[in-house]
Amino acid sequence: MVVEATLPVSYSLPLNNLLFPLNDLLGKTLKLKFMQQIHCVACKKPIKKSYQDGYCFPCTQTLAQSDICIIKPERCHFHLGTCREPDWGQHHCMAPHIVYLANASGIKVGITRKTNIPTRWIDQGAISAMPLYEVPNRRVSGLVEIALAQHVPDKTNWRKMLSGQTEEIDLISLSKNLLKEVASKFDEIYEKFGAQALKLIEKPVMVKLEYPVLEYPQKITSLSFDKKETIEGTLLGIKGQYLIFDIGVLNIRKHSGYVVAVHA
Repeated sequence: MVVEATLPVSYSLPLNNLLFPLNDLLGKTLKLKFMQQIHCVACKKPIKKSYQDGYCFPCTQTLAQSDICIIKPERCHFHLGTCREPDWGQHHCMAPHIVYLANASGIKVGITRKTNIPTRWIDQGAISAMPLYEVPNRRVSGLVEIALAQHVPDKTNWRKMLSGQTEEIDLISLSKNLLKEVASKFDEIYEKFGAQALKLIEKPVMVKLEYPVLEYPQKITSLSFDKKETIEGTLLGIKGQYLIFDIGVLNIRKHSGYVVAVHA
């Protein structure tokens, strides 16, 4: 889904090169029908099954954007000259990254390209987030994340995120204590990449986010086009990359490349 950082967040669904607005459909019936067609999000070839949220299997083996270092950034191997797509890697990985704290299902640490803020936070369904460090590339951001993940989680509990029961956290106060605990863990990073590789955000601003949700589900049932051709129900909300229906929740990103007819 395409998002705008408004209050609440504004969501649109890309359909045939057009953006279909979703916020106005809250409280109304929305019908999505899977047309039994899936296309790889990279090469556009028709496929029977998608991998890694939308790719065909050959693309997962050849594209840099589906390499293991996308999931484990500390394993970025661009500097070794073995990147699958050097031009892509130069633009996406060898660019300034932000290491951040977010509160989606509770406190977590994460990383993203600097240009992806606040979109990345919205995709995770965070109700608040703030930057901690700016670093020169994806590899360094992954190493910093690993150090911080020894003290705070680096995963989001999507069920809790969709329950609407996430408690507010003062990220700024929490970060002060966290930074004291991890300060000594960055010595190796400084030694390998230099003193300028890790830039602390001196006066971070905690960003608060609101989502268009009329009602959170009491019981979370996951919906999928792999199990059900037509999903129809009352749209109760949108959060992260999920549509919240009265019959369950649908992860839109998981179904990237699926050809779907929308009836509202």
